[in-house]
Amino acid sequence: MKIFTKLAMALAFAVSLIAAPVAAEDGDGVVRIAFQVSDNNKGTFKKVMNNVSNLSKNLLAAGKEYEIEVVAYNAGLHLFREDTTNEADRVKSFTDAIPNLTFSACGNTIKGMTKQAGGKKPPIMGNVRVVPAGVVRLWELDQAGYFVIRP
Repeated sequence: MKIFTKLAMALAFAVSLIAAPVAAEDGDGVVRIAFQVSDNNKGTFKKVMNNVSNLSKNLLAAGKEYEIEVVAYNAGLHLFREDTTNEADRVKSFTDAIPNLTFSACGNTIKGMTKQAGGKKPPIMGNVRVVPAGVVRLWELDQAGYFVIRP
């Protein structure tokens, strides 16, 4: 009985991985996924990076075109700060290794952190683009047909 339960749970998990990207496909067949990072939790950072890795591998293996964007704002900006992240190596390597992946940092949060630090701008990784507002960027992505995930 335990084996049947484990198999059923594994099947349900696999279906959920397939169903979410299908929901994000637009008329052009491209799967569009956005990840929201808005808290400073190292576990969340690791989870997002693992999800990006697993999702891109699965979509590539299935022969699907995709676009993935990770948007960090508020305390989540620490994911992209060179001085505070525990995921710096992965963020840097993912930029080169995963096609159609974009990392976006919130300009409003950068301004706020700069003000709190007495005018010293936080060191944002060079492979991360800055958008005017993280929450607005997520709204834009949603309007463009992206499936937004907040791990």
